[in-house]
Amino acid sequence: MENLQLEKIANEVRKGVIKGVHSAKSGHPGGSLSVADMLTFLYFEEMNVDPKNPKMEDRDRLVLSKGHVAPALYAVLAEKGFFPKEDLTTLRHIGSYLQGHPDMKHTPGVDMSAGSLGQGVSAAVGMALGAKIDNKDYRVFAVTGDGEIQEGQIWEAAMFAGAKKLDNLTVIVDNNNLQIDGTIEDVCSPYPIDKKFEAFNFHVINIDAHNFDEIRAALKEARETKGMPTAIIMKSIKGKGVSFMENQASWHGAAPNDEQFEQAMEELEKAGEALCQK
Repeated sequence: MENLQLEKIANEVRKGVIKGVHSAKSGHPGGSLSVADMLTFLYFEEMNVDPKNPKMEDRDRLVLSKGHVAPALYAVLAEKGFFPKEDLTTLRHIGSYLQGHPDMKHTPGVDMSAGSLGQGVSAAVGMALGAKIDNKDYRVFAVTGDGEIQEGQIWEAAMFAGAKKLDNLTVIVDNNNLQIDGTIEDVCSPYPIDKKFEAFNFHVINIDAHNFDEIRAALKEARETKGMPTAIIMKSIKGKGVSFMENQASWHGAAPNDEQFEQAMEELEKAGEALCQK
């Protein structure tokens, strides 16, 4: 798939994020927008998945460890055809299968439920180990946040993954440098993130989270790396694509009001029109 096609899809994903969070009147738009490009590439280019057969045994798995950015995952899954895009506006509503965190029991395409931060990488490591034990060749991706990696369980899982040489595992760190209380370095700095993963016997790649050439190259490198797991540290912009949300910690967990919703959608519509003119 050409980069332009991916950019168009990612722009639609961002619209889905804004629609869902606005409809819910709650949610986490900032981090959802920062991971939109990577999730788009994973589901439309990299991962072996089938919307018509969500539980396909040999599918690649994704664990959204930073589960509060579920609006981005839902928007990607809807674009891919796992469920209707119209359902995105039921986000967090009573009775909806699109709740505030991913639910593997009720949402098509979700491979692991998420909740408390820090647990998802452990689940992904277990999936990767299971594939090795069963001699399966599916791959496992875990998306975690730079604030989330302040959790100790992340590093217990990383130590195990490195020790067991789980080369079918790729951990992706969304490094937008912001968490609910401010910058990650002011709250509890995990820097240097790359050196920490290297110390746990990971192959480490640093990329721009919004450059599809770099995303493509990094995932190819991860796929070809043998004998050790890979960590992709992607430098991202929180709120990417919506001007007043970009690099603002206040948009970590806040929903746009009607006026802000209209402005955000107008910006994304214009971005989409610009892409169509390329």
